[in-house]
Amino acid sequence: MTLVIRPVPWHDPVGAALRDDQQAEISARYGVPDSEPGPKPTADSITVFLVAYEVLADGVEVAVGCGGLRTLDATHGEIKRMYVIPERRGTGISVAMLTALEGEARDRGWLRVVLETGDRQPDAIRLYEREGYRPIPNFGYYADSELSLCYEKVLAPPSP
Repeated sequence: MTLVIRPVPWHDPVGAALRDDQQAEISARYGVPDSEPGPKPTADSITVFLVAYEVLADGVEVAVGCGGLRTLDATHGEIKRMYVIPERRGTGISVAMLTALEGEARDRGWLRVVLETGDRQPDAIRLYEREGYRPIPNFGYYADSELSLCYEKVLAPPSP
């Protein structure tokens, strides 16, 4: 499989469709139309948004995942809207997306990234823990959310 990950504007229709699919899946898992405790990410709040494309043999690119970063301060940020389409899960796309997001964070001089996931998302929990994210107390808008689980990863500095 050939995978290409590149930044797209927040309003890019492919990225928007992936985010809509992610939100529909979350709504189905939690049984409510909106389970996010804080403000939704916007073009103004997302520092970078990436889309992963699988490149088919004929050169056609198919969007298979996405993820974004929101700046929290000069040294850290939050991963938002991490998603891989269900039929491509387990193929390494989520690890590639996390790696790309962490690279974007390092390029900005961030020392760590944090994220929130839900307690009904065991696949996401396994991914984050396997990739070196450790549980932290719920932060910010998630502090009082019983459904939220928060994680952090301290980033190594970029290679010279």
